[in-house]
Amino acid sequence: MKDYYEVLGVSKNASDDEIKRAYRVLAKKYHPDLNPGDKEAEEKFKDVNTAYAVLSDHDKRARYDQFGPEGVDGAGASGFGGFGGFEGFDFTDIFGDIFGGSSSRRKSNAPTKGDDLLERVYISFEEAAFGCKKDVKYVRVDKCPDCKGSGAASADAVKTCSKCGGSGQIRTQRRTAFGIMQSTSVCPDCHGAGKIITNPCKKCRGSGSVNFTETIEVKIPAGIDNGNRISIRGMGNAGINGGPNGDLYISVNVRPHTEFVRDGFNIKCNVPISIAEAALGAKIKVPSLEGDVDFSIPEGTQTGTTFTIRGKGIPVINGKGRGDLVFTVNVETPKNLTKEQKDALKKFSNMCTSSNYGKKNRIFSFFGGN
Repeated sequence: MKDYYEVLGVSKNASDDEIKRAYRVLAKKYHPDLNPGDKEAEEKFKDVNTAYAVLSDHDKRARYDQFGPEGVDGAGASGFGGFGGFEGFDFTDIFGDIFGGSSSRRKSNAPTKGDDLLERVYISFEEAAFGCKKDVKYVRVDKCPDCKGSGAASADAVKTCSKCGGSGQIRTQRRTAFGIMQSTSVCPDCHGAGKIITNPCKKCRGSGSVNFTETIEVKIPAGIDNGNRISIRGMGNAGINGGPNGDLYISVNVRPHTEFVRDGFNIKCNVPISIAEAALGAKIKVPSLEGDVDFSIPEGTQTGTTFTIRGKGIPVINGKGRGDLVFTVNVETPKNLTKEQKDALKKFSNMCTSSNYGKKNRIFSFFGGN
């Protein structure tokens, strides 16, 4: 006689969850649908089901532990001859988990959360940096105001489904090679609602819901970035069967700036300077999101040099502090010079010596120049 604990591969002290997990694995492994024509797998499947039918029942397991197979009615010594061990046993939940079916405990008319919605809002670079408010217009599903979501024209126009008794599901039994199996399916008459509407609401045509156009004011926090989302709880589609509303998500699209580029909470830009400013040093105007800022650059500043102005970047979203303004200077070569300007520039060039051009001297020295 086979030991049911050995059949499932568990110890005699195994918990209910351990027994159930072991059964799921073996039932799927040896299920006839997955092993067509395999007699050995079919026999093992029967053994696994017999073992689980006994060990999953606390009373049967206690009798089995005390008296062995003879202590369990319809199982053990009688084997599968009469299939007694399976009479009235419901494998629906187990097989639903194994093969993706729905559980018999899961009701079709249970409260269900409404669908979430997604809308987009477009804002400027400055609005993203400092925050703003925007009106968002969108369409959502809500309860019908006429029938209050019932779908019926009046209270007496709703009847309990006689086929399923209001459960929304019907249970059927059938005898198989493994005993009597019970299965649960959605009621075909009420389609899982548990109720039949004899006179549907004219406004929603019995659905219990209608589309509404809604406009809400959304607060955009300072520091938000392109692609960030704002969630507004409960402003999505209405729930089903008394379930909660879904949520509304606002996707923020930030238009690019003509001068600035965002890098985290820092902003970057390029600032042109003259040859004289670069050579002599100067106090220059640097653009920022709040107007020009005075900044002193040292003499001998080279094109491509980067400077930082602290605290002039993007505010940290939902936090404290701000990023920095990082700017790169580019020395602009003058154009359209007059003869007088050219003569002055030539005179200046002739006055310069090798000590005035460190990089130029290094490159020519590398190639063997004088």
